[in-house]
Amino acid sequence: MEVFVAILIIAAVIILFTCIKIVPQATEYVIEFLGKYRTTWSAGIHFLIPFFERIAKKITLKEQVMDSPPQPVITKDNVTMQIDTVVYFRIYDAKLYAYGAVNPISALENLTATTLRNLVGELELDGTLTSRDTINGNMTAILDEATDQWGIKVGRVELKNIIPPTEIQNAMEKQMKAERDRRETLLQAEGHKAASITRAEGEKQAMILAAEGERDARIARAEGEAKAIYLAKKAEADGLRALREAGADSAVLELKKYEALIQVANGSASKIIVPTDVVNTVKHNAIFSETTGLGDVTPPAKDPIPQKKPDPCCD
Repeated sequence: MEVFVAILIIAAVIILFTCIKIVPQATEYVIEFLGKYRTTWSAGIHFLIPFFERIAKKITLKEQVMDSPPQPVITKDNVTMQIDTVVYFRIYDAKLYAYGAVNPISALENLTATTLRNLVGELELDGTLTSRDTINGNMTAILDEATDQWGIKVGRVELKNIIPPTEIQNAMEKQMKAERDRRETLLQAEGHKAASITRAEGEKQAMILAAEGERDARIARAEGEAKAIYLAKKAEADGLRALREAGADSAVLELKKYEALIQVANGSASKIIVPTDVVNTVKHNAIFSETTGLGDVTPPAKDPIPQKKPDPCCD
């Protein structure tokens, strides 16, 4: 009897310890009582009524990633592409997740594939390749709304790969190469154009600067010559003024004239210098001779000798 009691005590202790459950962080347990939903355990220590309660489902609340395999998708212009998606989601309601669908993850995967086909089917090839952000946003909104009844919150959806057919890839590579060649040609043309414009501008500026330099040089030479002439005339006027103020007589003026003649005669070229007095004297004599007739040594013209007419009777 004592042994039986001991066995009962030991079994009770074991059952007691097995009924004590510790729920880890970011995890929830769905508890059923006699096959019916009773409660949801959050993180912490809990006691499970033996033989009446059971843990129906253990659910993690961490964000999960579902990587779908590539799916064949047909675009609006009848191009078949392989697209695989990545869905980021988390479970926010353990009860809905446990009783909302038989296999919520499989349902989410199939819903992702159909939604992707619907969205890409409305776009052409170029629009599909350039509208990833739009497709991602639309898929996120649609999946999040559809999975609310399963207790799933879809955070975001990303198109992982878009693989067009081989012939489309070759055509795209040729198009890309042609576009790059066109850009290279345009850049070279723009470079040559800019170089030509720069060269022309440089030549223009050089010609303008040369013309301005020649103009300034001519102005400077003209100003120098004018100033030299002005100074020479001023010096001559100052000399005459000084002579006048000094009361110079005619003898001094004649001496200055002879000095000027001597300076002119110092040159290496042959010169004939006629004093002003001699020229004046010659002028007066010529006028007097013409007036009076004196001094004219030119002989008068002789009368013509009459010729003898022939005698027709004697000759």
